Amino acid sequence: MADAEFSDAPHPLASPGYGKRSAPYELPRGRHDFDHLPAREAAIAAYIDRLPEGSDISVKTLAKHLPYGQCALRTALNRIQRAGHLRRGRECLGGQWITRTWFTRTPRDSAWWASFQQGDVPREKAPPPTRSRAYVLLAALGRTNSALSLSHAECRALTPLVEEWFDRDATEDHVLRALTTGLPQPVHHPAGLVRRRLTDKLPPVPVRRSPAPLRILECGTCGAPGYTDALQDGDCGPCRGDDPAAPGPRRLPAAQAQARAAAIRGRLEELRG
Repeated sequence: MADAEFSDAPHPLASPGYGKRSAPYELPRGRHDFDHLPAREAAIAAYIDRLPEGSDISVKTLAKHLPYGQCALRTALNRIQRAGHLRRGRECLGGQWITRTWFTRTPRDSAWWASFQQGDVPREKAPPPTRSRAYVLLAALGRTNSALSLSHAECRALTPLVEEWFDRDATEDHVLRALTTGLPQPVHHPAGLVRRRLTDKLPPVPVRRSPAPLRILECGTCGAPGYTDALQDGDCGPCRGDDPAAPGPRRLPAAQAQARAAAIRGRLEELRG
């Protein structure tokens, strides 16, 4: 659906701490991110994707800005959820449980969301482009300083070293400063100098001081809390129509989830003390 059919009014933010939260490690935005969804769901998902963090994406608010009623939006959001773009739940921050709605333009399967709930999410790599970010940085060195001009083969050979810097949270500017500051005159072997500096000045592995936030995902239909593999495509077994007597993933009862959350909060307080 064309953007012109959507409301031109600014989309409101939710109360502080609530609203849309982007799941980590999304792939870059592209023209075909939601082509696998029906047209209506694709339009809604693309609209939500463009909203800033913290936007109010409740059904009631979306209905004021999109040309769909609340009933249609609930159905569409459930389909977007089953396609792996949306999850609802709670997150423990500062000892308090906050309601969350996570959205990702990159569709995730149930195993990924289970890992996300545990705070253990592997970084996904995009299909390798013809020229990576590291390669482009190296190839542009000669424009920054002609003394550091590198060949195609040299750029390819040095790319893994630059990628290691990026894996340690270095920015392009950080890498460029390390490679171009205080150059000897003249530079006899540009590739050798770049390799030496990338190796000798490699930043330390980042220290992750704060633990991953604790999360509980909830069934998108009934709102019951689920644990690890209890939710499939965002719904619990009963809402999917599973036979409760059949063996399968166990759903954590609400009372047990609340007790576990209280125990986790207590443990956090002990660690902080």
